[in-house]
Amino acid sequence: MFVELLKYLSVYLVSMVKFFGGPVTGISLGLSYLETVLLTVAGMMTSVLIFSLIGKAVSKWLSRRRKAQQKPVFCKKSRRIVQVWSRFGVSGVAFLTPILFTPIFGTLVAALLGAPRKHIYVHMLWSSLFWGVTLTFMVFQFGDLAAKFF
Repeated sequence: MFVELLKYLSVYLVSMVKFFGGPVTGISLGLSYLETVLLTVAGMMTSVLIFSLIGKAVSKWLSRRRKAQQKPVFCKKSRRIVQVWSRFGVSGVAFLTPILFTPIFGTLVAALLGAPRKHIYVHMLWSSLFWGVTLTFMVFQFGDLAAKFF
C-alpha cells in the first residue's frame, strides 16, 4: 500500500515540475496507462492552480529583480513568447506548455500577459489532457524501443 502511494506521488510530483517526466516515471514504475495519464494531468493542473494564483506577485518580484540586475526587458526568448501570445493567445501558450515550457513557466507566462484565471484553467486543462494522453501513449508504445538504444 505504502509503495503504491509512493509511486503515485512520484508521478504526480514530477508532473508538477516537468510534464514529460510524468509518463516516463509512470512507465518506469509499472503504473497503468490510465493511472499515468490521470496523475500526470493532476500534477500539471496543481502547478497551474498554484502559479496562476501567485502569478502577479511573481511578476512583480521578477520585475524588481530584473531592474536590480539591470537586465534588458526583452531578449530573444521573451520575444518569441510574445510572438506566440500575440498570434495564438492563451490557447497557444497552453498548447506549448507541456512540450516546450514547464507547467510552472507556461502558467506564469499566461498570468503575466494578462489572461484571466478561468481561461488559464480551461486551456491548460485541455492541453494537459491532450498531451497527457499523447505522450503517455508514445512512452507506453515506444518506450521499449528507446530503451534498446540507450
